Amino acid sequence: MTTNNKIYLKNLLQSAKHGTAITVSWLESIGISRNLQQYYVKNNWLKPIGRGAYNCFNDKIEWYGGLYSIQKQQKVHVGAISALQLQGLSHYLRLQEENIYLFTQYKSTIPKWFLTYNWGVTIAVEQTSLFSNDSGIIEFYEHEIPIQIASPERAIMECLYLAPTNIDLIECYHLMEGLINLKPKLIQELLISCNSMKVKRLFLYMAEKANHQWLNFIDLSPIDIGKGNREITQNGKFVQKYLISIPQELVNL
Repeated sequence: MTTNNKIYLKNLLQSAKHGTAITVSWLESIGISRNLQQYYVKNNWLKPIGRGAYNCFNDKIEWYGGLYSIQKQQKVHVGAISALQLQGLSHYLRLQEENIYLFTQYKSTIPKWFLTYNWGVTIAVEQTSLFSNDSGIIEFYEHEIPIQIASPERAIMECLYLAPTNIDLIECYHLMEGLINLKPKLIQELLISCNSMKVKRLFLYMAEKANHQWLNFIDLSPIDIGKGNREITQNGKFVQKYLISIPQELVNL
C-alpha cells in the first residue's frame, strides 16, 4: 500500500461514524476514488452492502445507521407509529409484523442499497406531500446515532394519514389517548400546513373525544377542514361536526 493510500485509509477510519453506512459519494468527497474503494474491498477494509454503499470492516450497522447516511444527502424521516415507538409512546399490541415507516417528499426516491439490504425489519416508504413544510421533524438518538424522526405531534397525524389501510383507526385512537403532553403551538402549525382534510378531521375528532386539555389552547379559526362529507369507513357512523363517517366501534369507545 502506498503512503497516500495509507493516509486515505487512516482518514477513512477516523472520519467514518461507527455504526453507519459509508456511501460512495462520501468516500469520493474525502479523496477515495472508485478504484481505491475496490482496493479496500479486496483487502477487506470495506464490505459492500449494496451498490453505492459499504460497511467498514468489522462494523455492524442497523437500519438507523443506514438511514443516518441517507439523511446526510436528502430529506427523509422516520414517521407515524415508528416514530412514536422510538419515543416510547406506543404501547398498543400489534399482531402484524412491524414496519419502519419512512416519510419522504413526493417523487423522492430512497437509494436501492438501503431498500434491498437485509436489516431484519421491513422498510415501508411513504412518498407524500402531507405537509407543506418540515415542522415537527426532530433529531433523535438511536444507540448514539442521530436520525431525523417525526415529533409526537407530527407522528400521530402521519398515523392518521396511513389509516385505515395501514394502521387501524381504533389503534390510532388508543395512540391519541396516550398523547397527553402535546405542544399546542406545534399542533396548530401542523394542522395549518397539513394538506389532508381527512387527517385534520380525524385528528380534531379524536383529540376532542380523548378530552385532551391541550386542545383548548389551539385556535381553530385558521384551520381549514374543507367541505363535503368524507367516508373514512363504508357504512360507518356519520359525525356531523367533522363531516366524517367512521366505524361505530370508534364512536362507542
